[in-house]
Amino acid sequence: MNQLNLFIELTRLKKPIGFMLLFWPCAWGLTLAYDFSTSLNNYFFYLILFFLGSVLMRSAGCIVNDILDKEFDAKVFRTKDRPIASEKVSIKLALFYAFFLCFLAFLVLINFNLFTIILAFGSMPLAFTYPVMKRFTYWPQLFLGITFNYGLILGWTAVNGEISLVPVLFYVGAIFWTLGYDTIYGYQDIKDDEIIGLKSTSIKFKGKAKNFLFLCYLFLLTFFLVGGYKMQFHFSYYLLSIIPLYHLLIYQLKIFKLNDPLSCLRAFKSNNLFGLIIFINILIVKNL
Repeated sequence: MNQLNLFIELTRLKKPIGFMLLFWPCAWGLTLAYDFSTSLNNYFFYLILFFLGSVLMRSAGCIVNDILDKEFDAKVFRTKDRPIASEKVSIKLALFYAFFLCFLAFLVLINFNLFTIILAFGSMPLAFTYPVMKRFTYWPQLFLGITFNYGLILGWTAVNGEISLVPVLFYVGAIFWTLGYDTIYGYQDIKDDEIIGLKSTSIKFKGKAKNFLFLCYLFLLTFFLVGGYKMQFHFSYYLLSIIPLYHLLIYQLKIFKLNDPLSCLRAFKSNNLFGLIIFINILIVKNL
């Protein structure tokens, strides 16, 4: 039971916000591409596959992140008790877990078409190099956005077998979404990160955080609206967009206080609701 608890802690399975933020872009891309006039069996089948893939890859990513960040995590109050940083789990065992999770993710992946499989393998270098970016650039959140939202492209190609402008527009918008919410997340550790020399957009825009977040979310909504136009969505899509607009630009920015780690975490977690809202919006207009 102790090893099981350590595994759950290592993979953050008790913190579903991570894999849900990975899952929502997959669900958006799949829903954008799917023809709902046909059988729904494939839609739900793909949705389950993307959910399983999100859980498995996020879990593997957490392990790789903790291995690479072992020395840094030990110096940060919030992360010093993580299993690898506290040496409760050896790096050798952690690597075994990571490879096993990747193998399970591969079993999920082979259910898709060849083009989607090839694209998914192309994202692997991004997924496992992201943790080192904060050593070299103030923009690690940008690399996370490129990686975390890749599933939106995969959701589209799982149905259509090719890429078009529409998923790219939504993908770019989603990158700005991650750039915003992970900047908020970074303010939890900003004092420790500055001391040990790590970089982030949280540090870079410390004096004008809300201005930066406002711009990120404005770009996100702009790309989503243009994407909806290219999809020739019903006018109700634009009316429904008022809800995520309010959530990001009013509610989230209001509750976010950069000097209060608890408010940062609360604002960060609220993005799960945003992901659900966008999913429901797309689902509604696709079935009108």
